[in-house]
Amino acid sequence: MDAASYTALTRQSGLMREMQVVANNIANISTTGFRREGVVFEEYIKGIDDGPSLSMATGDARVVDLSQAGVAQTGGTFDMAIQGEGFFQVQSPDGPRLTRAGSFTPSATGELVTNDGYPLLDEGGTAVVIPPGLGKVAIAQDGSVSADGAPLAKIGLWQPGDPLSLQHQSGTLFSADSMQPATGGVIMQGFLEDSNVQPVQEIARMIEVQRAYELGQSFMDQEDKRMRGVIDTLGR
Repeated sequence: MDAASYTALTRQSGLMREMQVVANNIANISTTGFRREGVVFEEYIKGIDDGPSLSMATGDARVVDLSQAGVAQTGGTFDMAIQGEGFFQVQSPDGPRLTRAGSFTPSATGELVTNDGYPLLDEGGTAVVIPPGLGKVAIAQDGSVSADGAPLAKIGLWQPGDPLSLQHQSGTLFSADSMQPATGGVIMQGFLEDSNVQPVQEIARMIEVQRAYELGQSFMDQEDKRMRGVIDTLGR
């Protein structure tokens, strides 16, 4: 395989990854708290003796779109949306994870947990517990939780120490190399944040990527045909 074919192949591989990311974004248009992702292409250039340089691109890196999404009122006592910066922190089997999906329910022991059963953590990193049998539970914008005026806990808002270290794990969960308290965000009780995927934008991007992939495939087919022709000619 010559340099042109290698270059086209690395481009095709990156476009395939981007298509998978875009398809996942579209599949999560209605997922509460979902954050769209994009692919970052990197270019590697190497000089060649007595010839032009060789350039290859890879699409291995992903970037998370942290832009604010709309919020919808649910009226649920333990439904929470974040307005502004920050994430909820939950305890998964693989360690603390960040999420913007704020739908929680009390477990049998009173812990507020996600749909997957992961406990919500307070600003000190311990599980938020709502003892059974209490009266009306109120959650203030700063995360303070109280029942009938008596304080119970304070939900923490967190952010990655390095935004570039934020990595999508599964569903609406993210990991980060380090986590620190977030500032500037408020918690809205009785609301849930929507997905920040823009359907028209994602579909347009999918069409664009598909066309680029088809163009690259056409080039590789032509290169293959050219090389076969050269081999046939030299073999006569």
